[in-house]
Amino acid sequence: MAGRPQPRRLVTQRLILRPWQEADRAPFRALNGDPEVMEHFPRPLSPERSDAIMDAWQAHVAEHGWGFWAVERTLDGAFIGAVGIATATFPTHFTPTVEIGWRLLKPYWRKGYTLEAARESLRFGFEELRLPEIVAFTLPANLPSRGVMERLGMRRDPADDFEHPSVEAGHPMRHHVLYRLSREAWQRGTGAGG
Repeated sequence: MAGRPQPRRLVTQRLILRPWQEADRAPFRALNGDPEVMEHFPRPLSPERSDAIMDAWQAHVAEHGWGFWAVERTLDGAFIGAVGIATATFPTHFTPTVEIGWRLLKPYWRKGYTLEAARESLRFGFEELRLPEIVAFTLPANLPSRGVMERLGMRRDPADDFEHPSVEAGHPMRHHVLYRLSREAWQRGTGAGG
């Protein structure tokens, strides 16, 4: 019987990646409005823009069963941010594709949560969705995110770097670096079966 897939919920040792809830709206606004969190974006987001992104991410999860999930900590149920995989269709040389991304509230930085949730997102994408490749991209100066990409086993070819079409021409944040990870490379790195 055709229909929308059931939205997935992923569980790691310390985290739950789940569909969005109305209670996530206020902390997600705080996350997107924090200038330090949004340092590598053109600007912090207004509450209205944050709500629109949350609605779009939830619609993606509802349509596909997966996407950028809300992340809560198992210990206390705290909303800590968003991590997941989603389709990227903006016009550039590597799209359409599936990207992985993350954005966490500052109190939860440097605790390994991003890596933990991202690894589970990759596992889901490669094992359950059987995706051939997952990509990630950011600004050249975003060394923390680039470090996560590298620890995930993703690799960059400078020839893949691109000008992000959602950022206005001439803006210093238009240039992005691209990292890729194939399912085969992921399987070699994790020892997962073929």
